[in-house]
Amino acid sequence: RRVHGGTSGSLRDQLPSQHSAMMIAILLGLVAVCAAQEPRTCESPKQWEGRRLLIDPSKNFTEFSRFAYDEVGQRTRAVEEIQQGTERNFYDVLTLHGLNREYVVDLRTKKCNVTTPRGPFRPIGVPPGATFLFEAEVGPSQIPNEHFTTAAFGGNFTTDHVRYINLVTLPDCVPLGSNYFNDVTGFVESRYFDVKLGIADPEAFFPPPECNMS
Repeated sequence: RRVHGGTSGSLRDQLPSQHSAMMIAILLGLVAVCAAQEPRTCESPKQWEGRRLLIDPSKNFTEFSRFAYDEVGQRTRAVEEIQQGTERNFYDVLTLHGLNREYVVDLRTKKCNVTTPRGPFRPIGVPPGATFLFEAEVGPSQIPNEHFTTAAFGGNFTTDHVRYINLVTLPDCVPLGSNYFNDVTGFVESRYFDVKLGIADPEAFFPPPECNMS
């Protein structure tokens, strides 16, 4: 299975429709918050593939993407369907933070732009130094396989002064969502679905063929 590819099929249609309501409920603690439990931490997977929903309400911006994440190499790959206002665009974006390089291919025109990353690398899941905030049960706990435990961790990324609250499952620490805020960009939220550990495609972090390798 290739992480990168064309624009066939809408990524939007492949994401759960109730994601926002569930995540808002978690953030507001409107589920059974286990506040009395001792603070805990966990280690999130370093490499995984899945789907991402990214929302920037201030810009009327929504991104649906197939997403590959490599914390070890500080690399990400996103095949994006972007909706901003009434415009819809499709991109293949490879970000190599270790090389300070980003490849952006417009999947309609096949034109490639090579530039520097739009921001610093931010660990997804539980970053080093994160503070445990709360733990909660999502779904009816009396029904087997219909509920799971989630935890929220918060902190600050000092490189760009971003405050964050990240959500993960327990005990496996699989990322569910990231919520970022600073005075420049405002509030940006990401949700992760269909997460599978490891990178199935050995070429996931190779520069797109449309880009000039010289």
